[in-house]
Amino acid sequence: VRTWGMRGQWGLWCTMPTLFVLAGADAPDKTDVVVKKVQEYVKQATEAVKTAFTTVHESEAAQQARRWLSDNANLVKQQLARLKEQLAELWKLTPTA
Repeated sequence: VRTWGMRGQWGLWCTMPTLFVLAGADAPDKTDVVVKKVQEYVKQATEAVKTAFTTVHESEAAQQARRWLSDNANLVKQQLARLKEQLAELWKLTPTA
């Protein structure tokens, strides 16, 4: 699994200026070429990020984490309901002034 971390960010920052230099960004008539190259690069980077997120989302670890959260959320709800019942009983036993 490839992650989008510091390497990916450094790659992005190093690649963009290189694209401008290779495309001859200093020439006004080549602006369209630069724009198209940048758009293509962004499209490829976006697809890579989508693929990485999909891979992480579908991974066994992510599925286990979602199951754990779901199971523990139900347990917390049960414990809160029990606490609420106990507090209601205590409230009934408390003498009023």
